[in-house]
Amino acid sequence: MHVIIKKLALGFDHMTLGVAMELRSAVLFKSLFFTAYVTLIGLLGLSLAAQGSSITAMYLLGDSSVDCGLNALFYPLLHRNFSIIPCDSDGTNLLPHLLAEKMGVPHSQPWYNQNGSIEAILNGLSFGSPQATIVSGGQSHQSLNQQLRQVLDTLQLLRLQLGLDTARHFIQSSLFYFSFGEVDFILDSSRGKNNLKFPQLLASQMSVAIRNLHEAGAKKIVCMGILPLGCTPRVLSQWRDSPAAVYDEKGCVKEMNELVVNYNELMEKQIVMLNEQLGDARMVFCDAYKGMMEIIGNPRRYGFEESRSACCGLGSYNASIGCVAKEIACGRVRRHVWWDLYNPTGAVNSLLANSAWRDRPFSSFCRPSAIEDLVK
Repeated sequence: MHVIIKKLALGFDHMTLGVAMELRSAVLFKSLFFTAYVTLIGLLGLSLAAQGSSITAMYLLGDSSVDCGLNALFYPLLHRNFSIIPCDSDGTNLLPHLLAEKMGVPHSQPWYNQNGSIEAILNGLSFGSPQATIVSGGQSHQSLNQQLRQVLDTLQLLRLQLGLDTARHFIQSSLFYFSFGEVDFILDSSRGKNNLKFPQLLASQMSVAIRNLHEAGAKKIVCMGILPLGCTPRVLSQWRDSPAAVYDEKGCVKEMNELVVNYNELMEKQIVMLNEQLGDARMVFCDAYKGMMEIIGNPRRYGFEESRSACCGLGSYNASIGCVAKEIACGRVRRHVWWDLYNPTGAVNSLLANSAWRDRPFSSFCRPSAIEDLVK
């Protein structure tokens, strides 16, 4: 009996040793894999530096200017008075994606599709949603504060997975891109308000969000201004029976554009102030309004034939109803300035991206510097 017990004990010891060795091997493999992954991040940074860019990933916050509805749950059912299809492609010609190509980083994928995968996070994410607003509450989908919370949670996950030092370097070398405000003015106008203090409220909330993101480690930030809503097909359709005094020399609704210009000026001042107060940050404001007005005022110079009506939509200015199916879109998308109710075509985005990157064809598009200089 004693011999049997001894043999059983020896067998158990061998079993325990085998399990321990397997566990040790698994831990070692995981450690080696993680080390290799972190090393890959460093090599990626060196590769991008060789290309003239120090950016490792882009993180997008905003509205339909950064997302085509892929990041909004049940968007086709909840699009309200907006287009079901707010982009003239699968999103590859959105302005931030065109900038990503210039920087040599992947297109930012929808936040809802990444399932907490560290690989997906490291490639960049879009937290945007087509109907997103700066002001929280009401029927807003993925408001500024909601998106900011998702970003902060994501950055915390990076710290847990990569370690504090590696995560800090990665976050500091990433670009954070804000593009908000359009939907706030659209909804405010639909309520018949057009509050003159509204632009100040929006700019103030944006400034708070940018400060919070900086406190979380972000150093490179782009803030895109609002395009001229008074020139969009939807606004022109809604104001079509108005007297001539309502319109400016380009045929746009003055009241809407004045509010947008006010917001853009306030937002640029906020960026100037933040750069002064947060010495380790580099932020730029990009003037989408300026570039769009140049195109609208001289469409043929830039290859466009139609600068007032939407390519995809129905009714007056093709904007009484938004783009509900690509089958109703125009045949020559590149000849249109506007894709749908409020969004420009990819051809316009290409011009804006070139200007944001290197001040051509529109000089001083981003201030105080072009994005190419920001990411060096």
